[in-house]
Amino acid sequence: MTDTPELGKTDYSDAETSRMIAPVIVSTRAATGVTEDRSAPVIAEYAQSIGFFARPPVIIPDGEGVLAAISELLVQIEPAVIITSGGTGLTPDDLTPEFTKPLLDKEIPGIMEAVRAHGRTKNPLASLSRGVAGVTGKTVIVNLPGSPKAVREGMEVLVGLLPHLCDQVADIRDHESWGSDE
Repeated sequence: MTDTPELGKTDYSDAETSRMIAPVIVSTRAATGVTEDRSAPVIAEYAQSIGFFARPPVIIPDGEGVLAAISELLVQIEPAVIITSGGTGLTPDDLTPEFTKPLLDKEIPGIMEAVRAHGRTKNPLASLSRGVAGVTGKTVIVNLPGSPKAVREGMEVLVGLLPHLCDQVADIRDHESWGSDE
Protein backbone atom coordinates (compact mmCIF):
# COMPACT_ATOMS: atom_id res chain seq x y z
CA MET A 1 0.00 0.00 0.00
CA THR A 2 1.23 3.48 -0.78
CA ASP A 3 1.86 6.36 1.64
CA THR A 4 1.00 4.44 4.79
CA PRO A 5 3.06 2.77 7.46
CA GLU A 6 2.69 -0.97 7.81
CA LEU A 7 -0.01 -1.45 10.41
CA GLY A 8 -1.38 -4.65 11.79
CA LYS A 9 -4.52 -5.29 13.80
CA THR A 10 -2.52 -5.22 17.01
CA ASP A 11 -1.61 -1.56 16.41
CA TYR A 12 -5.21 -0.50 17.13
CA SER A 13 -7.57 -1.43 19.93
CA ASP A 14 -11.04 -2.83 19.17
CA ALA A 15 -12.52 0.45 20.40
CA GLU A 16 -10.41 2.36 17.88
CA THR A 17 -11.24 0.14 14.92
CA SER A 18 -14.95 0.23 15.80
CA ARG A 19 -15.01 3.91 14.80
CA MET A 20 -12.15 3.99 12.28
CA ILE A 21 -12.52 5.12 8.69
CA ALA A 22 -9.78 3.95 6.34
CA PRO A 23 -9.60 6.16 3.22
CA VAL A 24 -8.35 4.59 -0.01
CA ILE A 25 -7.55 7.28 -2.56
CA VAL A 26 -7.65 5.85 -6.08
CA SER A 27 -5.80 8.38 -8.22
CA THR A 28 -2.88 7.77 -10.54
CA ARG A 29 -1.99 11.46 -10.40
CA ALA A 30 -1.93 11.56 -6.58
CA ALA A 31 -0.12 8.21 -6.33
CA THR A 32 2.64 9.40 -8.67
CA GLY A 33 2.98 12.80 -6.98
CA VAL A 34 1.62 14.84 -9.90
CA THR A 35 -1.12 16.28 -7.67
CA GLU A 36 -1.74 16.38 -3.95
CA ASP A 37 -4.67 14.36 -2.62
CA ARG A 38 -7.39 16.65 -1.33
CA SER A 39 -10.09 14.02 -0.68
CA ALA A 40 -8.66 12.31 2.43
CA PRO A 41 -8.75 15.55 4.49
CA VAL A 42 -12.45 15.93 3.62
CA ILE A 43 -13.12 12.37 4.79
CA ALA A 44 -11.19 13.04 8.01
CA GLU A 45 -13.09 16.26 8.68
CA TYR A 46 -16.48 14.56 8.40
CA ALA A 47 -15.29 11.49 10.34
CA GLN A 48 -14.33 13.70 13.26
CA SER A 49 -17.72 15.46 13.17
CA ILE A 50 -19.45 12.16 14.08
CA GLY A 51 -16.91 10.83 16.58
CA PHE A 52 -15.00 8.64 14.12
CA PHE A 53 -11.38 9.08 13.11
CA ALA A 54 -9.68 8.60 9.78
CA ARG A 55 -6.38 6.77 9.64
CA PRO A 56 -3.77 7.97 7.13
CA PRO A 57 -4.94 7.31 3.57
CA VAL A 58 -3.77 4.58 1.26
CA ILE A 59 -3.05 6.27 -2.07
CA ILE A 60 -2.94 4.02 -5.13
CA PRO A 61 -3.13 4.40 -8.92
CA ASP A 62 -6.39 3.78 -10.75
CA GLY A 63 -7.00 0.16 -11.72
CA GLU A 64 -6.32 -3.24 -10.29
CA GLY A 65 -4.59 -2.12 -7.07
CA VAL A 66 -7.99 -1.39 -5.51
CA LEU A 67 -8.59 -5.07 -4.74
CA ALA A 68 -5.22 -5.48 -3.01
CA ALA A 69 -5.54 -2.23 -1.04
CA ILE A 70 -9.02 -3.01 0.29
CA SER A 71 -8.13 -6.65 1.00
CA GLU A 72 -5.02 -5.64 2.93
CA LEU A 73 -6.97 -3.18 5.08
CA LEU A 74 -9.61 -5.82 5.79
CA VAL A 75 -7.03 -8.38 6.90
CA GLN A 76 -4.56 -6.16 8.71
CA ILE A 77 -6.82 -3.61 10.39
CA GLU A 78 -10.51 -4.49 9.91
CA PRO A 79 -11.68 -0.87 10.18
CA ALA A 80 -15.34 -0.05 10.71
CA VAL A 81 -15.44 1.75 7.35
CA ILE A 82 -13.37 1.86 4.18
CA ILE A 83 -14.16 4.83 1.96
CA THR A 84 -12.64 4.83 -1.49
CA SER A 85 -12.36 8.04 -3.48
CA GLY A 86 -11.88 7.75 -7.22
CA GLY A 87 -12.19 5.20 -9.97
CA THR A 88 -16.00 5.31 -10.17
CA GLY A 89 -16.28 7.00 -13.57
CA LEU A 90 -16.29 5.63 -17.07
CA THR A 91 -12.69 5.83 -18.26
CA PRO A 92 -11.01 2.48 -18.99
CA ASP A 93 -9.03 2.45 -15.72
CA ASP A 94 -12.01 3.44 -13.53
CA LEU A 95 -12.40 0.00 -11.96
CA THR A 96 -13.06 0.67 -8.27
CA PRO A 97 -16.63 -0.77 -8.28
CA GLU A 98 -15.50 -3.86 -10.21
CA PHE A 99 -12.83 -4.63 -7.61
CA THR A 100 -15.00 -3.72 -4.61
CA LYS A 101 -18.15 -5.65 -5.49
CA PRO A 102 -16.64 -9.18 -5.25
CA LEU A 103 -15.47 -8.40 -1.70
CA LEU A 104 -18.96 -7.53 -0.43
CA ASP A 105 -20.97 -10.01 1.63
CA LYS A 106 -24.03 -7.74 1.39
CA GLU A 107 -24.64 -4.80 -0.91
CA ILE A 108 -26.38 -1.68 0.40
CA PRO A 109 -27.68 0.01 -2.75
CA GLY A 110 -29.63 2.64 -0.82
CA ILE A 111 -26.42 4.31 0.32
CA MET A 112 -25.25 5.00 -3.21
CA GLU A 113 -28.77 5.94 -4.30
CA ALA A 114 -28.78 8.58 -1.54
CA VAL A 115 -25.26 9.80 -2.38
CA ARG A 116 -26.09 10.15 -6.08
CA ALA A 117 -29.45 11.83 -5.36
CA HIS A 118 -27.80 14.36 -3.04
CA GLY A 119 -25.02 14.96 -5.55
CA ARG A 120 -27.51 15.55 -8.36
CA THR A 121 -28.96 18.50 -6.44
CA LYS A 122 -25.61 20.23 -7.01
CA ASN A 123 -24.32 18.66 -10.23
CA PRO A 124 -26.20 16.51 -12.78
CA LEU A 125 -22.96 14.60 -13.50
CA ALA A 126 -23.30 12.90 -10.09
CA SER A 127 -25.55 10.41 -11.88
CA LEU A 128 -22.48 9.07 -13.70
CA SER A 129 -20.80 7.73 -10.57
CA ARG A 130 -20.86 3.93 -10.56
CA GLY A 131 -19.81 3.51 -6.92
CA VAL A 132 -21.12 0.65 -4.80
CA ALA A 133 -21.57 0.22 -1.06
CA GLY A 134 -21.90 -2.77 1.19
CA VAL A 135 -20.53 -4.80 4.06
CA THR A 136 -17.83 -7.40 4.24
CA GLY A 137 -17.32 -9.01 7.62
CA LYS A 138 -17.46 -6.15 10.13
CA THR A 139 -16.49 -3.45 7.64
CA VAL A 140 -18.66 -1.08 5.63
CA ILE A 141 -17.18 -0.20 2.23
CA VAL A 142 -18.32 2.84 0.22
CA ASN A 143 -17.02 4.01 -3.18
CA LEU A 144 -17.14 7.78 -3.64
CA PRO A 145 -16.08 9.72 -6.74
CA GLY A 146 -12.61 11.24 -6.86
CA SER A 147 -13.16 14.99 -6.71
CA PRO A 148 -12.97 16.65 -3.29
CA LYS A 149 -16.33 18.34 -4.01
CA ALA A 150 -18.00 14.99 -4.73
CA VAL A 151 -16.38 13.46 -1.63
CA ARG A 152 -17.74 16.34 0.48
CA GLU A 153 -21.23 15.79 -0.95
CA GLY A 154 -20.98 12.04 -0.33
CA MET A 155 -19.79 12.57 3.23
CA GLU A 156 -22.72 14.93 3.85
CA VAL A 157 -24.94 11.89 3.31
CA LEU A 158 -22.73 9.35 5.08
CA VAL A 159 -22.45 11.24 8.38
CA GLY A 160 -26.15 10.65 8.94
CA LEU A 161 -25.83 6.93 8.23
CA LEU A 162 -22.47 5.64 9.45
CA PRO A 163 -22.98 5.64 13.25
CA HIS A 164 -26.18 3.58 13.05
CA LEU A 165 -24.90 1.46 10.17
CA CYS A 166 -21.71 0.56 12.04
CA ASP A 167 -23.74 -0.29 15.14
CA GLN A 168 -25.89 -2.64 13.06
CA VAL A 169 -22.85 -4.32 11.51
CA ALA A 170 -21.42 -4.75 15.03
CA ASP A 171 -24.78 -6.28 16.07
CA ILE A 172 -25.60 -3.44 18.47
CA ARG A 173 -29.38 -3.39 18.39
CA ASP A 174 -30.69 -0.02 19.45
CA HIS A 175 -33.91 -0.13 17.44
CA GLU A 176 -35.85 1.86 20.02
CA SER A 177 -34.10 5.07 19.01
CA TRP A 178 -33.96 4.40 15.26
CA GLY A 179 -36.03 6.88 13.36
CA SER A 180 -37.16 8.77 16.43
CA ASP A 181 -36.45 12.37 17.30
CA GLU A 182 -35.17 11.46 20.76
